[in-house]
Amino acid sequence: MTRLASAAALAGLLAVSGCSSSHDSTPAAPSSISTASCRTLAQNSAWYGDNRDRIDAMLTKLGTCGAAGSVTAGAPLALFDWDNTIVKNDIGDATFFWMVRNGKLKAPADGNWAGTSPYLTPQAASALSRACAAAKPGQPMPTDADTACADELVSIYTDAKTKAGESAFAGFNARRMEPAYAWAAQMQAGWREADIVEFAKTARKENLDAPAGTEQKVGSGVQTGWVRYYPQMRDLVETLHANGFDVRIISASAEPVARVWAEELGIPADHVMGVRTARDGDVLTSRLVPCGGEAAITYIEGKRCRVNEEVFGVSGPAAFDQQPEPKRAAFAAGDSDTDVTFLTDATALRLVLNRNKTELMCTAYDDAGGNWLVNPMFIDPKKQGGPYACATKGYIEPSGAKGPLHRPDGSVVPDQQDRVY
Repeated sequence: MTRLASAAALAGLLAVSGCSSSHDSTPAAPSSISTASCRTLAQNSAWYGDNRDRIDAMLTKLGTCGAAGSVTAGAPLALFDWDNTIVKNDIGDATFFWMVRNGKLKAPADGNWAGTSPYLTPQAASALSRACAAAKPGQPMPTDADTACADELVSIYTDAKTKAGESAFAGFNARRMEPAYAWAAQMQAGWREADIVEFAKTARKENLDAPAGTEQKVGSGVQTGWVRYYPQMRDLVETLHANGFDVRIISASAEPVARVWAEELGIPADHVMGVRTARDGDVLTSRLVPCGGEAAITYIEGKRCRVNEEVFGVSGPAAFDQQPEPKRAAFAAGDSDTDVTFLTDATALRLVLNRNKTELMCTAYDDAGGNWLVNPMFIDPKKQGGPYACATKGYIEPSGAKGPLHRPDGSVVPDQQDRVY
């Protein structure tokens, strides 16, 4: 099965929403609004199958046209992952690579690389000490010129391995922690949040201005160098707002970075949840803010924990448990295995952009409850993936191993074919 949208259809959405394939902050015009009905999603907008119609039906059923959109006042909650869900490519990557290229990552103030992450292996700490030996403790590292240091940092962040191929992280719960994602936020230590915001704004502009497909030199390697807001997701966020939904972000990128990108969509800072680190006065540290009483970031079960704590006031270990429907989102959207738990919590619709991620696609195609929507990526959609080995390798174990994926009733999800791409 192939994507149903044409280039003309996408152009139609761009005309309706006031967006372009490059940075454009012009607000989208409502696709339909009258005294009788509220805004609905843009016509001819590259939505797959009946996905658009089902979302519009949800808006009609649950929305309140023009309402303020506050969960505390009873508004339905809409949750979005950010990277490769609202935008094409990854804002955490964009910011980390910019900081490496511009020499903005600081060496540990005490010279101890092991202190940058409780999960960093001795091999990785030693590799960083050797590669970044020219760096002065607590000062920005000259990674704009020091290729060896830049390459070691990038390898540990992108591959979770040293340049020599040794594991960079160990000893974590793989359903509540992705230590490389956490490390990107932890490596912002030593700067004020206001500094990180400025770095993120500069990186954002650079990546939005870069032509689609741009690659950038980082150290001696080449990395993706562009990001785009999906016009369809911009339209969806704005339409949810118009219908009185409380729209929030739950991202595995650093929280200050996600806030910078979310601002353009009218999502306030206190509605953006990301990887959060503790402060020493007004200076960021490498200490992760826990969730549910343990070390957990906004990753798989950690996303549920953060939403339950911050939005619904659930504290302690219970924040990792699925809550009764009044304390759950109505709508959720994501693209990766890191999103599967908070998507499963959504009570009305669960939107998946297909990036061929096994646990998420097994769950979505199994369609327990009948409220999963699968859509190809709106820019450069993935080719057909799978078949997905759901019955044997569909679930990420806390150890990081892969095992069978089970439904809530205990039955095993059978292997799934990729059907929407």
